[in-house]
Amino acid sequence: MAKSRIAKHKIKRKIGQSIALLAGNAYLPGFVRGEIYQGPIKQVCLPGLNCYSCPGALGACPLGSLQSSIADPHQRISFYVLGFLILLGGIFGRFICAWLCPFGLIQEWLHKIPSRKFKPENNKKIHNVLRRMPLVFLAVFVIALPLIGTIGGAYGSPWFCKVICPSGTLMAGWPLLSVNEGLRRLAGVLFGWKSLLLIITAFASVLTMRPFCRYVCPLGAIYGLFNRISLYRVQVDQDKCISCGRCTRQCPMAVPVPLDANGPDCIRCGECAAVCPTDAIHVGFDRKIILSSRKEQKPQA
Repeated sequence: MAKSRIAKHKIKRKIGQSIALLAGNAYLPGFVRGEIYQGPIKQVCLPGLNCYSCPGALGACPLGSLQSSIADPHQRISFYVLGFLILLGGIFGRFICAWLCPFGLIQEWLHKIPSRKFKPENNKKIHNVLRRMPLVFLAVFVIALPLIGTIGGAYGSPWFCKVICPSGTLMAGWPLLSVNEGLRRLAGVLFGWKSLLLIITAFASVLTMRPFCRYVCPLGAIYGLFNRISLYRVQVDQDKCISCGRCTRQCPMAVPVPLDANGPDCIRCGECAAVCPTDAIHVGFDRKIILSSRKEQKPQA
């Protein structure tokens, strides 16, 4: 029964992820012509890590947009991008990572390749150091370096996109160069470096579930800052919980669910609830808020 329930839940989530991937990258002529869609909706941010330069991308990546606004000496930061991230984070937390991010889906596909799996969380000291790295990447490559580049009135660079992001290399760099000869002639050491990082990330994804999401992604770090206060959250009924540990073992992010269900690592995938034998876990909008709202709406006798 538990296996059937988790299998159905995974299928439902994969459908949601696939729809998000296809809907956000539906400009098919771009893949054929090796060009980037520049229509009016390109100014709208997509919720997940979806490269602006992907030939099929219909919207912008919020992480890239944030870096670009910080790197602009005349703007510093876009209130639209900041508000977009705060709004999504406050409502959903890291739900976007599990259900709407294309690069998260790609990592999960890679992890299905048969191999001996490696769980970094088995070494708690290493895991606890690595899980803080997304905040380091956020502080250094997304905020500090683009901002430093504006000293003297110059334009900074979106450093995370420029030198690290494997999602951009996979979804934008490789597809564009495969059909655009002019870009292939311009590709140099930097593109080779980013391709190497992508290959390392892909190999790590085969061995470990979502390594980029766990230990690198600054966008996940931003959404994770809101996990403890977001409306969409994980709730554990301690009266029903039998401390069997199934939820923690099932969690793709190695979250100790009964102890810290709404920590910054939780991506709201719902797999913990799907395997819980006593239905002690609820993943969704806060039941207390919903019940309170319903009581207020009831007509007075």
